[in-house]
Amino acid sequence: MKPIDFTDLKTIVEINSWTGNKEGVDLSGQTMKNWLKPLDFNVEVFQRENVGNHLLFTTPQQNNAPKILLLGHLDTVFPPGIFEKFSEDDEWVYGPGTCDMKGGNFVALSALRNLHQQHGQICNIDVLLVSDEETGSDDSKFVTRQIAHQYSACIDFEAAGPDHEVVVGRKGVATYKIALTGVAAHAGNNYHLGKNANLAAAKLLIALDELTKISQGTTVNVGKIKGGISTNTISPHAELMVEARFTQPEEQQRVLGAIPELIHQHGIEGVTAKIEGGLQRDVMTPTPEQRALLEKITAILGYELKTEQRGGVSDANIMAGAGVPTLDGFGPFGDGDHTEHERASKSSFERRIKEVTAILEHYSLRQ
Repeated sequence: MKPIDFTDLKTIVEINSWTGNKEGVDLSGQTMKNWLKPLDFNVEVFQRENVGNHLLFTTPQQNNAPKILLLGHLDTVFPPGIFEKFSEDDEWVYGPGTCDMKGGNFVALSALRNLHQQHGQICNIDVLLVSDEETGSDDSKFVTRQIAHQYSACIDFEAAGPDHEVVVGRKGVATYKIALTGVAAHAGNNYHLGKNANLAAAKLLIALDELTKISQGTTVNVGKIKGGISTNTISPHAELMVEARFTQPEEQQRVLGAIPELIHQHGIEGVTAKIEGGLQRDVMTPTPEQRALLEKITAILGYELKTEQRGGVSDANIMAGAGVPTLDGFGPFGDGDHTEHERASKSSFERRIKEVTAILEHYSLRQ
């Protein structure tokens, strides 16, 4: 097999596309547009002011054949000037996004190029590249949910497992900010007149933590707490930052229902509570439809892919939550993601590009 030319991967890796750098994210997106348009993809741009634009690339649907969505994200985690260079040796490529997930986007691009070169056209395959995955997809999740009904299957290109496992399950996640407002008073002279927001926060922290059920894969964590003015003042305000994660739809429903009710049950008279936030990504669980997708891929490849479940989240959660059979982890194997040691295996790129080419050929030629 001819060695892979990583020039195009180098090009996008060296574009700083930190989520907060809209100009860089959009440049990365424009670069992907320049590469996909010659493959006869049409593009719909979801213009945004505060984050990068989201891009939906589409091909014709032939004879009502099932359509598959390839899902990726354009953003990375490092602000400008920190970690921006690409390098390689005999076994690895190094740089921001080489495995999370510009490397995954490169796998999808390479497979699509193979398909176009071999058959002259691509059908029944769309690509969605979002701009804010690394900060929770707070904007793009609405786009993803909006288009989900159009697809019979979804493949996400986050990094593969160490033995090229694909991901069949991910925890769901919800985040909240809870603001507590009390009444300030001098702690020495007028203690009895104060309404202590810090005390309410402390009681609420315990109650929130008690929602955790480790045996069910559910955790509720108050990761940050602040409040008060000074040691001699009854606290008039406090704030809790809360994250909940769950592995089962029933637990997701329980926790999402319990937290908004619980915030008013801190027991401190005169302290009021307000809550912001909610579900970021649905839980992703194995389903019979997902198993059928895996079996189809096994038949296409002639061997079975190993699977795993992960505690982290991705945009695959959103598609799975919308009822679309979804598999994640079709990018290359790598490690060090979100650090300055990020890298991806060259041999892994070879394997994944070959596999994805075969899978997409099946979908594109079903006419």
